[in-house]
Amino acid sequence: MFGRSKSETPAVDTTTVKPGGKGRPTPTRKEAEAAARAKAKVPRTRKEIAAAQRSSRVESSQKVRAAMKSGDERYFMARDKGPMRRFVRDYVDARFSIVELMIPLLIVTMVLGYSGNPDLASMGNTILLGTLLLVIFDVFLMRRRMKKELERRFPGESTKGIAYYSITRSMQMKFMRMPKAQVKIGQELPEHYR
Repeated sequence: MFGRSKSETPAVDTTTVKPGGKGRPTPTRKEAEAAARAKAKVPRTRKEIAAAQRSSRVESSQKVRAAMKSGDERYFMARDKGPMRRFVRDYVDARFSIVELMIPLLIVTMVLGYSGNPDLASMGNTILLGTLLLVIFDVFLMRRRMKKELERRFPGESTKGIAYYSITRSMQMKFMRMPKAQVKIGQELPEHYR
């Protein structure tokens, strides 16, 4: 009796609309409930907003980690972008470094130190000191050779921060380096990186 029939759709007469009126028909219950549900999905509390931000951060960091493993330079951090940085990464990854022997030698040193024999502990300390000196010498040599290669391959470009970048990369174990190594030890590097 008072309800709307489905076949009748109210026609809005724009000539009789009041100046302060809403100018559209009242939404049906179904439309109003759908709008309320959509509004309820938006986070309202700080806790919900923080959870939404955390999930987006996790998603973006997973994307960056996947790019670091695959070598997709679009998602790299600013410190890792560019042809010169890619060459430095490849140069460091293509050479055998004394740092690769550090963890096994540290384990040997630790076993010798806890053996209870003062002579073995002294020998362990000597091995540790010798390894440390070899690492310093190796890093110095790598830096000199790499600087010559950079001058040859990238003439006239600024090499600011490259030495620090190469040293920090060479001081990490190869399996821990990020972005992941794209070359094998001893592999020939391409002539051009542009």
